[in-house]
Amino acid sequence: MTAYIIWNPKKDIFSFFDFHIAWYSIFFLLGFLTGYIIFLNLLKRYFLEKENFDIKKRSVFIADKLTQYVVIATIIGARLGHIFLYESPKLYLKNPIVILKVWEGGLASHGGAIAIMFAIYLLSKKIRKVTNISFLKLLDFIAVPTALAGAFIRIGNFFNQEVLGKITDHPFGIIFLSPLDNSSIAPRHPVMLYESFSYLLTFFILFYLSYKKFFLLKEGKLIGLFFIFIFSSRFILEFFKLNQSFLINDFSYLLMGQILSIPFILIGFMLLYIDKIKSFFLKTKRN
Repeated sequence: MTAYIIWNPKKDIFSFFDFHIAWYSIFFLLGFLTGYIIFLNLLKRYFLEKENFDIKKRSVFIADKLTQYVVIATIIGARLGHIFLYESPKLYLKNPIVILKVWEGGLASHGGAIAIMFAIYLLSKKIRKVTNISFLKLLDFIAVPTALAGAFIRIGNFFNQEVLGKITDHPFGIIFLSPLDNSSIAPRHPVMLYESFSYLLTFFILFYLSYKKFFLLKEGKLIGLFFIFIFSSRFILEFFKLNQSFLINDFSYLLMGQILSIPFILIGFMLLYIDKIKSFFLKTKRN
């Protein structure tokens, strides 16, 4: 076992009496801060193409509003998704205050994704009077920074020693000495790092494409690619993970993360080829 990397960092960067600053919280916050900057950049470039004159004022207004909605939606949606899909709600009913301790981990990306889409829908209706950006276009813009935020959050999982992989005898296995789920101490796949890399790669691809006029202006393309890349990689990497859901037994062919990823992948392809789908139905209707 001495040939493997042994990982057991302190979960807190520092603590002062009962006040703790966790690595997970820092990476979570870093994801939102960088996301805000990238989203603002996308909006400004979009408005420049649309020849709006109040570019800065309008972009900052939308970015500020969206940040408020997305932060709240992410925390609530991802936390509730984790509780109802990966752990028994009964455990939290006995001690409800634990639900608020998001800095300790326990956030489900699928729950967060659904909550974010709902929040952005509400926001698109609210800001319709001051901007002509549609719900789908807002999703396009949020897709790019969300991929980067996801990479940061997975690094936070690495420090928290959660979302562990299966036992491996490969030399890149890591021994987690204080796993959050009390798993056995053994060399494991660092799946959270695999996911972080795949999310980071997705971010660079989407960010590069956002500089192409077609992807910047066309609705549904960036968010479609986001769903395909993110949830396809999630589906594949789930094979290296331990089962985390109390709803899935150890003899199931698919894990909860894979089952939940399939609809997002299908929606991604639908959004990517939405123009061809519309054209097909129009031709069918005419005939």
